[in-house]
Order: sequence, then structure tokens, then C-alpha cells
Amino acid sequence: MLPRSLRGRYTRPAALTAAFGAAGYAVYRYRNSATTAARASFTLPVKSRASDGSVVTEMKSIPYLTKEDAERKLTENAWSTTIPRAGSSGKGVWRYETAFLASNNPIEDANAQMVVQPAEKDFWGMKGDKARDLLFFAIMDGHSGFKTSRLLAKTLIPSVALELQSLVPHDDAVPNKKQRSLLRYFISYFGFVSHPTETSALYPFHTDPKYVSTAIETAFANLDSQIVNAPIKAVDALTQGNKDMKASDLDPKSLEYQLTVSALLPALSGSCALFAMLDASNNDMYVACTGDSRAVAGYWDVDKNGKGKWRVEVLTDDQTGRNPKEHQRMQSEHPPEEASYVIQRGRVFGGLEPTRAFGDSRYKWPKEFQLRLQQLFGEESGLTIRRPPTDLKTPPYVTSRPEITHRKLPFNSETSSSKSCSSSNLRFLVMATDGLWDRLSSAEVVALTGEYLNRVAPNGSPSSSPPPLTVSKSDLAQTTVETPTSLGVLGKGTPQETPTSKEGAWAFVDKNVSTHLIRNALGGADENELHKLLSIPAPLSRRYRDDLTVTVVWWEDRPEATESVGVKAKL
Repeated sequence: MLPRSLRGRYTRPAALTAAFGAAGYAVYRYRNSATTAARASFTLPVKSRASDGSVVTEMKSIPYLTKEDAERKLTENAWSTTIPRAGSSGKGVWRYETAFLASNNPIEDANAQMVVQPAEKDFWGMKGDKARDLLFFAIMDGHSGFKTSRLLAKTLIPSVALELQSLVPHDDAVPNKKQRSLLRYFISYFGFVSHPTETSALYPFHTDPKYVSTAIETAFANLDSQIVNAPIKAVDALTQGNKDMKASDLDPKSLEYQLTVSALLPALSGSCALFAMLDASNNDMYVACTGDSRAVAGYWDVDKNGKGKWRVEVLTDDQTGRNPKEHQRMQSEHPPEEASYVIQRGRVFGGLEPTRAFGDSRYKWPKEFQLRLQQLFGEESGLTIRRPPTDLKTPPYVTSRPEITHRKLPFNSETSSSKSCSSSNLRFLVMATDGLWDRLSSAEVVALTGEYLNRVAPNGSPSSSPPPLTVSKSDLAQTTVETPTSLGVLGKGTPQETPTSKEGAWAFVDKNVSTHLIRNALGGADENELHKLLSIPAPLSRRYRDDLTVTVVWWEDRPEATESVGVKAKL
């Protein structure tokens, strides 16, 4: 049965109604007798280096995890949160669910969330009935280690929140009444604002997407500047400016040495970052992307005949050297003589795939400083300091500056009503590291998420406890529509495909929508493929799948707050 909060808004497309009829039920079960239970292991090709230096390929036997261990591995790192939505008279809730699955050991992905709910006033200083929620979400995709991503998990959201606070300049910041009047006149006269100021602030910068986007971008840049520049200051302090000092001259046990190593770790590794802010006070959603993680939005579009489909909007571009816009940007930011080699094989100097990232100081530090690090820190430091790229001449080549997308949230009396039949209604946001997009397309993710939310009641339990289902991929594909202007720029190639990738079925068995997406990325209803991918241990697993982290955010009305209208039939 459809969630009551969604009835009247979503009408199942005819193709799926037929597919999910009584004869179309397909209960999802582990097929132990014919598949994995009959075999204790499987083999995979593994490359190794022989004694003569040549590369040889050998077949390695990999034991299957038990069914219970495989399921535990898939579902153990998942959580769900439901909170009341301020200003909805107790009728609305926020829901967000996150899950991750490691391939690297330890995992190089990270994630963070922060919700600011009003007490006496909200984040922007609004009081009483005008106070609303502010939600922050971030996922990080680390590389060359986990130090950068874990640091960002602790610092990125607070850094942005601190920068955003500067957008609320209150009158008491300028104590003299005459000075306040002159300042208002100056701001208005020189065109810094496009609408009147409020009594509580000289200008409500937090309502202007231009200023909010600038604040987010500034926070990203300042945080990365600290990550990249802290080691330079630490090394200068450690060596007291002596550029002739060598590793043998340093004491690895000294506090100064250990602090320098700690500063170097998040600068030597790197991380992409995907950030989202949902501002219910101003009905604004901002998505900021640095790197090749991706965010997609699902809209429920209803035509004049009352029939609906999920519309896909990709909110971010994959920022890699295979993205023509990024390739051109990289070439434009460096001398013409570097244009032919700054991007090689879709990567920065043929090495780093994302063209924007935090850390990755190998592409940001001057070559002289990197050679100095090699001179100062040997094996005893525990650091892996690679030689700078051969063609590094005019760093930095990698930036943390994000691309920011702004969209309006549907929180007003017209679109939040259960009786509304909006022609286009933003319903959910999916954020994920590239491990998901390597295996699923944006349209598949929106279709899987939209259909999942159609089946789940607001309290998180399956509506009317329907049996677990499998849905054919061809049928589910008919529930979505893509438009050329909303697909973003792909920089990762197409998702990994097998001869049967367009055949088979998706699985709908999970209690967490993010786990649901990860399961279907790894095989869905193809239990053999899922079981095999979950059984491959690190580091071999990295050849077959990346770390996966997914966060899904959506909003809905409580059951008691809406009338029971629209489709009521069981699936």
C-alpha cells in the first residue's frame, strides 16, 4: 500500500501496475541449493610479480562468506533518522538514511550530518512561527588513504556553518543609528542588494543564493588552504628555517616531529567532497561538489492526465579530466605550453582522476618543497612521500573550489498539501560516492529510490508488510524520464555492465533505502553476483568494486496529518 503521505501525489505508471499484479509477485530468496551453498569457493585471476620481475596471472581461490555473514557485511553500517519538521504544525518529518560498504581496508569514504533545529530561534535568527530547520549533509571519497576524508568529516560542515553565520549582520553590529542609516543607503545605492532590507539585519544575505554560494565556496577554499599550508609552516618550525637539514638531523620522537607528521598526513592523501544544505527557512537547497561524487534529485512529474513519472535531475558534474569542461578549465589556468599534458588519459598528469579535491598536495605544493620533504622524512616517519609529477611547473593543478547548484524546496501551503497535484514536485535527494555510480546510472538510482519510497510507510516499516519483491529492470525503467538538460556532465564513463545488465531484476528487501541502493549496485536480485562481490576480501576487492557510501534525504507528512486519497490498492 502506498504511504499515506504519498497518496494523491504519486500514481503508479501503468506498466508497473501490470508488472506488479498478483501474478507478477516474485519473492526474493537466497537460492542456496542451486548456487552458492553448493560451492565453498570461487576463483579469480590475480596478477603478481615473478622472481624475474615479469607479471604473471594466477587463479586464486576465494571462499564464499556464509549467507548470514554476507548479509551482515552489507547491512551492518546503516542507520536511519526521522525528526519532526519545524513549522509544519507537527505534521511533517525529515527522513534521511545513510549506509556504507568498505572495499578498502580501512575504508577511505567518510560521511557527516548535522541538523540545526530551532529552540528560541533558528540558525538565521528567526523566532517563533518563522523559525525553521537547517540540515547539512556531507559525504567524502578519500584516496591514497583515509586521513583527508576523516578530517573533512569532522570539519567541513562546521566550517561551512561558521562561514554562513557571517551572512546575518544585525543592526547591533553598527551601534550608531546614523551610521546604520548611511550604511543601508550605501548598500542600496551601489546595487549590492535587489530588495529592501529587514529590520533585523542590514541586508538578509542568507536569503540570496549568490551570497550563500559564495560563503560555501569560501569555506571549502579556506579549509583546504589550512590542510595544504599547515605542513609548510610545521616543517619551517621543525627545521627552524634550515634548508640543509636532513632526516638524520631530526628526532622522530620529538613532539615537533610528531606534530609535523600529523599535519602532513591529511595533506598527502586526498578526498573528494559532496555537500548539501537544506534550508527550510528560505525553501532553499544547495549542493556543492568537489570531485567526482554525485548528487541526483528525484522529481515526481504529473501530466495533464494525472499520470506520473519520476524525473531525474543530476545536480553535479563529474569533475575529472574526461569532463570536457574540466579539461578546458585546467588548460586555461596554466600556460599554453602545458595544455598538451596537464590532462593525460583523463587524469591530472596521468595520475589523479578527480580534477578537484581536498588535500592531494602533491599537485599543489611547489616542487622544491616536495623534494625537501623527501630529504627530511625517511621510512622511520611512516610517511609515503612520492616524487612530484615530472611536469609539475605552475602549481596548484588541483583545486578544492566546488561547483554549487541551487534549487527551491517545495515547502509551502500549495506543494506540501496532500491534495496538491503539482506538475513537478522535488521529493528526494541522493548523494553517493563514485563507487555507486560506477555500477548504477543516475536514472536507475532515481527509479530504485522512488519505487522504494512508494513502498515504505512514514514510520519506516513496509506498508501493510508486503512480501519482499523483485522487479524486472525493464519494468522499473519505465517509471523514470530523463531530459537532456538535467543529466549533468559525466566524467566517469558508463556504469560497469555485463551481458545481462539490462536484463534480470532489482531487489526490494531492505529496511534502509541506502542499503537498498548498495545491494542493487552489487547485483540486486542476482544473488550469485551479490554474494561473490561481498565475499572478495580487501585489497583484491578494490579491482571489482570501490568503497560505497550513500545518503538519501526526503521529507513527508505524518500519516495522521493527511487524508487517505489516491491509490489504495496493495502492490
